[in-house]
Amino acid sequence: MARVVVDPVTRIEGHLRIEVEVDTDKGCITDAFSCATMFRGIEIILKGRDPRDAWLFAQRICGVCTVVHALASIRAVENALGIRIPPTARLIRNIISASQFVHDHPIHFYHLHALDWVDITSALRADPANTSALAESISDWYPSGKNYFRGVQDRLKKFVESGQLGPFSNAYWGHPRYKLPPEANLLAVAHYLEALEWQKDFIRIHAILGGKNPHLQSLIVGGVSTPVDPRSEDALNAGSIAVIRDLAVKAQRFVEKVYLPDLLAIASFYKDWAQIGRGVGNYLSYGEFPMSDNPSDVFIPSGIILDEKLDKVHPVDQGKIAEYVARSWFEYSGGNAEGRHPFKGETKPRYTGPKPPYKEIGTDGEYSWLKAPRYEGRPMEVGPLARMLVAYASGHQTVKELIDNALKTLDVPIEALFSTLGSSLARGMETLVLAERIIDWTDELAGNMGRGELQIHAGEKWDPSEWPPEAMGYGLYEAPRGALGHWIHIKDKSIHNYQCVVPSTWNLGPRDARGQAGPVEKALIGTPVADPAQPLEILRTVHSFDPCMACGVHIYDTAGREMNFVKVG
Repeated sequence: MARVVVDPVTRIEGHLRIEVEVDTDKGCITDAFSCATMFRGIEIILKGRDPRDAWLFAQRICGVCTVVHALASIRAVENALGIRIPPTARLIRNIISASQFVHDHPIHFYHLHALDWVDITSALRADPANTSALAESISDWYPSGKNYFRGVQDRLKKFVESGQLGPFSNAYWGHPRYKLPPEANLLAVAHYLEALEWQKDFIRIHAILGGKNPHLQSLIVGGVSTPVDPRSEDALNAGSIAVIRDLAVKAQRFVEKVYLPDLLAIASFYKDWAQIGRGVGNYLSYGEFPMSDNPSDVFIPSGIILDEKLDKVHPVDQGKIAEYVARSWFEYSGGNAEGRHPFKGETKPRYTGPKPPYKEIGTDGEYSWLKAPRYEGRPMEVGPLARMLVAYASGHQTVKELIDNALKTLDVPIEALFSTLGSSLARGMETLVLAERIIDWTDELAGNMGRGELQIHAGEKWDPSEWPPEAMGYGLYEAPRGALGHWIHIKDKSIHNYQCVVPSTWNLGPRDARGQAGPVEKALIGTPVADPAQPLEILRTVHSFDPCMACGVHIYDTAGREMNFVKVG
């Protein structure tokens, strides 16, 4: 038995550390622990502040999926005060949100996850002519000629020969579990570089609608603060709409012609991963992209799938959510055996772990700065796979067609979705669905502007004098990485209590009082590991949950000796 530690896996929403036990005789993981090793305490910082300002602080929780905490926070305040936003403000918010997804998912695929499947050094051995033939066999995207791929190969060669590998320096090149031929690796490298340029251009949508990116500045409780006037140079006008639509059309084409063909091509070499990474089997989606004032009228449906059964979608009741801290570095008044609903939640840190520097955290007791969220006592996976499964089971026509076609292309059954490979497939399908929808919402926004529907704020309950003495509310939101909830208790016009349950908490949280493993922990158990000193397979499954960005890896062998260290920054 070998103990393998990967630390850090990510530096978003706390440094993530993964500790696993590997049966070296059978070559697979027998136990896994997900450890968040950084405390921040934004919930504590928000206490006593003006609820109208909460979103500005909450947005700073994360600058990658930048706008999500802002909107969840604003929704919580609007829910508490009973505010309904105007249709034009709703459209602007939807375009901002959907753009976040369409920007975030390809970045995850190419820049945060692809190198778990793509061997960069193998691309140096590729035949550019054969790479061109491969590219043209899966898409009509241009450029795709042999000279183009030869140029990419030359750039890569110079990069490698310089000895300054940058983002490519911390990997397991030549690992026996890499399966792509050199030509497929070169194609992926070329599109890795193209995606860098594409995303930089596409996210201008956020700058136009939000003033800047990351951390947009145009949101406000009751609507948005972006002025709308089709004929004013100082407002969101017809010219701005034309630019947004052009960027959306280009994004839809990039997703359809580059991202999805690459995803399916790479997946075809790794179909064995359709049997690996099977998690807790329970999936939660709050639903997203409101189509009207009716909370149930959303483009991506809400619902719960239990035990991988797609024949029934259960309704979501936020009152059934509780967070447990029995294995976390927190404490609750009255004891840690029971979970607490976020309205009654507490953020009281109590660190009982080892004093740094340490070799192992010690997972027999408390081992994480994440709490363990549960729905009716069950661990739930959240994210693109959860959303697409709920949409599929709910009969969402576009989602069903895309998923069925992808499964047919790969010749795998529907059960393949409950896997590491399935997570990546779901993320890709969702990106195309939303890329197409942004165009529709932009056209709808243009129509509103043409009809003079320019109201961007509810115009009520902004002044605290209109508020009740006490109010409680929640904002449920689907971030790219999954179900996000903010709960607020307003008392005497200020924040009395504030709690966030974020996607990383759902997916990466530790065991609960009953000993139930979290989704990532469960998904890792049974994962094959060819070489404990090069745990590529661990990264594949953990990164499939998109814990944001892989900044470095720190591994120890069973004797506690440092085997590999990459300093970040």
